[in-house]
Amino acid sequence: MSIRSLVDPEQSRVRRGAAVAVPATVMLVVGLWGIDRGGMWRDEAVTFQVARRTVPQIWRLLHGVDAVHGLYYLFMHAVLAAHPGEVLLRLPSVCAAVLATGLVAALGSRLAGPRAGLWAGLLYALTPMVGHYAQEGRSYAMVAAGAAGATLLLVRAVPAGGRSWWAYGTVLGVTCWLHELAVLLLLAHASTLALARVPGRVWRGWGCAAAAVVVALLPMVVVSHAQSAQVAWVREPTADTAWELLRQFAGPTDGVYWTCLVLAALGLTRLVGGRGELTCAGVALPLAVVPPGALMLASLLTPLYVPRYVLYALAGAPLLVAAGADRVAGRLARAAGPELRRARVPLLALTGVLAVALAFVHQLPVLRQDRESNHRPDNLAAMSSDAARELRPGDPVLFLPSQARSTALAYPAGFRGTRDVALAAGAPASGTLYGREVGPGLLRRRLAGLDRVWVVAERRTADAAWYPRDPVDRAKLAVVQERFVLRELSARDGMIMRLYVRRTDPTGARACPVRQRPVRS
Repeated sequence: MSIRSLVDPEQSRVRRGAAVAVPATVMLVVGLWGIDRGGMWRDEAVTFQVARRTVPQIWRLLHGVDAVHGLYYLFMHAVLAAHPGEVLLRLPSVCAAVLATGLVAALGSRLAGPRAGLWAGLLYALTPMVGHYAQEGRSYAMVAAGAAGATLLLVRAVPAGGRSWWAYGTVLGVTCWLHELAVLLLLAHASTLALARVPGRVWRGWGCAAAAVVVALLPMVVVSHAQSAQVAWVREPTADTAWELLRQFAGPTDGVYWTCLVLAALGLTRLVGGRGELTCAGVALPLAVVPPGALMLASLLTPLYVPRYVLYALAGAPLLVAAGADRVAGRLARAAGPELRRARVPLLALTGVLAVALAFVHQLPVLRQDRESNHRPDNLAAMSSDAARELRPGDPVLFLPSQARSTALAYPAGFRGTRDVALAAGAPASGTLYGREVGPGLLRRRLAGLDRVWVVAERRTADAAWYPRDPVDRAKLAVVQERFVLRELSARDGMIMRLYVRRTDPTGARACPVRQRPVRS
């Protein structure tokens, strides 16, 4: 008699429910822990200021930039309509991470039993990369939840003889509209079906659903391709890129990382089951490997790979680790005498939970650091506070490059009453992310009448090799360097504030020594 047959159906339902509910609750706690960091960083600020526009203004924006995030912006417009704020901005991502955790646990329970599902869900919830994007006001946690949901629907549809593909196609279609690179999930699912050697009727059902997803996504692909200049900053991946992603998936600390790799390798021992049978490894391995691998290969031709774009693939890693741990636990249970098996089953499950808790303690410094306000690339709230201390009503300000204006758009209080020298039309009215600026000629004429100007700049502008591609930004840089000298400098995180005064000596001597404030973090 098998161990599972010792458990009656009612107990099995309770265990499956607990295997989903416990990790989801843990994820909720982890997601809410430190959610109010006291400031948004630039990507979150884009979500915040775009979502607060009217629907026609958002629609106009998407024709020029950020079409790939259009559905997310419209959703966040509804969320922030009642009470805009930083916590509410991140709360949908927390909820999505909770849903994704429950779905990962449900996948593990269905493919390898409640014990493996419980472990997989807990591992997913306590992975630092998951916690990071659970507290990010962007779409990536939602995409991860949609991908996990589509994978669970795939697993349910296969033994049903290929029925119910409409639900699979709908969920995956919406997920791809949240971020188009989620379409790579189709490659992972095709690999899973190939490993399972499913019959032709399943291939036909899946193929129709996959085709519908691709056709529905074509308008997004066409529009986003025309906006590809937005990702011109992405660089080609290297071998180190793949290892870094593996580290993020398996765990950033050495002890957790190597333990997870060993257990994942054990989980691969049953990659292929009987004909038409989906195994945990057969679902998890393609999910974890195929989307990132395909995107990295494509990025050798056109760089597109960014780790957050394949966050949804992380769900495969805890499933593999849990499958390996379950194989070890199964052998230990079989080694026990028949009279001890009933007691050992819950004991082994509890042992696995304690092991995951130990991994959490081991990674606690990483999780705690991730909730500090200075752990993101920048803190626009802090920069706005600095501006409020330094700037006075009527002070002229230049943003370099124009994206640096996101500080004033997200936290306008620090710039209230100042004069944005380069601005021609505001962001909502112009249908742009950061506003439309005047041409180089008009900008030079505006600066010609000024004796002093504040420059709010991204830190990369301090690099001597930095050269802006935008002609207006080049004009800002040229005029400031030719006609002004630096009087005061302060820096925080990824932003720099400089006060320039007009040259008084034609030879280029400074008007007075530079007053430099220490760099703050």
